[in-house]
Amino acid sequence: MIKKKVYEREILVARGAEIKPGTDGWFEYLFSPEEHCGPKVNDDGSVDYSSMSALQNVHKGDKVAVYHYAVQGENGYTVTGGEMKASPVRDLPPMRGKGITRENGIYYAQSDGKIEVKDGKIDIQNVHEIMGDVDAIIGKIEFFGDIIINGNVEGGIVIRAGRNIEIHGTTGAATLFAGGDVMLSRGIQGGGKISARGNVFAEFIENTTVDAGGLVQSNVILNAKVNAKDKVITTGKRGAIIGGYTHALKSIEVMTAGNDVELKTVLHCGYEPEAFDKLLEARRKEIEIKERLSKLVDTMTEALREKRMRGASTSKNTETSLLEWNRLKDEYFAELDKVGKEREELETTMEEGKEAYIKVDGNIYRNVVIGINAEQMTLDRNTCFMKYSADKGVIEGTVIVHG
Repeated sequence: MIKKKVYEREILVARGAEIKPGTDGWFEYLFSPEEHCGPKVNDDGSVDYSSMSALQNVHKGDKVAVYHYAVQGENGYTVTGGEMKASPVRDLPPMRGKGITRENGIYYAQSDGKIEVKDGKIDIQNVHEIMGDVDAIIGKIEFFGDIIINGNVEGGIVIRAGRNIEIHGTTGAATLFAGGDVMLSRGIQGGGKISARGNVFAEFIENTTVDAGGLVQSNVILNAKVNAKDKVITTGKRGAIIGGYTHALKSIEVMTAGNDVELKTVLHCGYEPEAFDKLLEARRKEIEIKERLSKLVDTMTEALREKRMRGASTSKNTETSLLEWNRLKDEYFAELDKVGKEREELETTMEEGKEAYIKVDGNIYRNVVIGINAEQMTLDRNTCFMKYSADKGVIEGTVIVHG
């Protein structure tokens, strides 16, 4: 290059090789691994609750998953010949699950049923499906898996499911208990009760008591008592909560709160006011039990010291007392454990409630009660587009600005 005076031009004089990374082993699901499909939001903003489904059915022998083995990468090298090693890759252990069998990395269904993925495991469960209505003649339905009802459910019916409940017709004043979610395509009315460890989805909820371990989502909530450990959301063009008492630990998000006849509507989020008193009582009990336990241990220690000194001449009264004190000590420890768990749950609830808020993306009518944690206020005039949160024990409202 110097002799030939090659200037201002790139000349290749050495070449290295980049590392070609490998890939870890992975599972390809031949079905949608989500537990269920929630309501569909249409282009016009309305919500189609009839689109919900907890069912993904498979038949015996269906291929449900394929395992792709890890592919080793290729090492690279620098321009001076130094080796650059590719990162190691790993294979996953065989998938565990219920109702599946494996052949050469391909997984097949062993039976007909509903399929889902829970905690990384495929699970195929039986489903109790009713094609018609459920009336007083049937009375009560109990099933360890999912219950799917394709007709109407009359008032007075009791339905218990170990997993999800899905009703495609109208629901009267029924009582529903679910270990998972409750999905009501055409809503519930008439004084029923819903208790779900998971979420509750319904086109409307009217004059019904709802207790959900997750979120509650509906188009309209009317004169209902709703309690959710996550959120309460009303969707669609109307998206209203009118009357009743609605509580959510994390947030309430609605389009409309109250109505023009000023029906009292209570919206509350965060920890409920009595939670603070319960926490103080739990802490007081915990201290009291620890003091009793400490005194008991001192008494037992002194008795055991006397027993060692006396040996065989220890009185029967002392032996009897030691047995009774041991039993009492176990009771104190059990009680302390119970109170400690209660205190921890209350502390967790109060911590989660710190960031709680109520958001109304439309009209808020007079006589709506806004409550956040231990504070509350009643609106004395109509307003709109507000978000409420609590700061240092004071509820603050800010205007929602749409860009």
